[in-house]
Amino acid sequence: MKKIAILGSTGSIGTQTLEVVRENGDLEVLAVAAGSNITLLEAQIREFGPKLAAVWTEEKARELKSRIRDLDVKVVSGMEGLLEAAAMPGAEILVTAIVGMIGILPTIEAIKAGKDIALANKETLVTAGHIIMPLAEKYGVSILPVDSEHSAIFQSLQGGQKQALHKILLTASGGPFRGKTWAELSKIQVEDALKHPNWAMGRKITIDSSTMVNKGLEVIEAKWLFGVSVDQVEVVVQPQSIIHSMVEYVDGAVIAQLGTPDMKLPIQYALYYPQRRYLPGRRLDFSMLSQITFEKPDMETFYGLRLAYEAGRKGGSLPTVLNAANEAAVAMFLERRIGYLQIPEMIGYCMERHQNIADPTVEQILETEQETYAYIAGRDWQKP
Repeated sequence: MKKIAILGSTGSIGTQTLEVVRENGDLEVLAVAAGSNITLLEAQIREFGPKLAAVWTEEKARELKSRIRDLDVKVVSGMEGLLEAAAMPGAEILVTAIVGMIGILPTIEAIKAGKDIALANKETLVTAGHIIMPLAEKYGVSILPVDSEHSAIFQSLQGGQKQALHKILLTASGGPFRGKTWAELSKIQVEDALKHPNWAMGRKITIDSSTMVNKGLEVIEAKWLFGVSVDQVEVVVQPQSIIHSMVEYVDGAVIAQLGTPDMKLPIQYALYYPQRRYLPGRRLDFSMLSQITFEKPDMETFYGLRLAYEAGRKGGSLPTVLNAANEAAVAMFLERRIGYLQIPEMIGYCMERHQNIADPTVEQILETEQETYAYIAGRDWQKP
């Protein structure tokens, strides 16, 4: 039995990870962590029998304890609880599927405890890649990407010569607003932005996909995962989401990973790497596939992607500003407090005001996050 722990077990990646556990007979869940959905968490605990469950607030922890008082499960809360789940004794691999910079400290804790990381938390590498990757090397653990695109790159590098990598071709669907003009985007409502054409994801990442900020975060993540510069990562719009990403070697050879849009494939690949396992589900039928098309991303209209390249090139604490400003802006948009086009505007506003720190510590990264929120709070953002 391979023993795992999951942070963010009630979210999109977490629930699909548990589907992979359910479909295979040799994965055991030792710890789960969730935010506030304790109804689903209770059901997961009863089905998968972990030894430890973490929730964010003490109030939710008390409620969960009451609900599962008939079970021998330790319930913990807050950041201390997340850290305990991350370093769970006996677990070989930690799936980090929580959203936000809250994932940094638990990832560090797990690495120090010798756990491999199945990484589905972009923010960890975007803001602290300069800390995480050397730490993983020091402790001899693997960072295994769960993002569809980064998994595709990782898979395409297998059997190749990493030192011969020339560039990464990071594919994007283009989201629901591909081809729209600035004027058309000004009328976008929350409901429009939550309709992704190909993928079923959480609300925050679905909005990020529509603005293409998500792709920008993935560019920075790829920089750290694969040891390249951001200018070696080229975004290619591939609307059918059939090619999940590609690598180009120095001799011009391009290796791609293709498949149907199904997150269980990269999740299962990370959990069992380097083995491949049978995965039930729909397969690509090339006789039915009429075409695969490609476009350049529109970085003028979707300028959040351009801002991400800028942050990735400059590095330091600037990617933290990009990430924190985006988190705040998306939350405000979902609450209907700002308009759709104010999301990249807010990111640019915060990046302009920040004094970059070249090699920030974890404490400085978290301080920069709070400083960014203060920039936003200090201005009156009127919805147009």
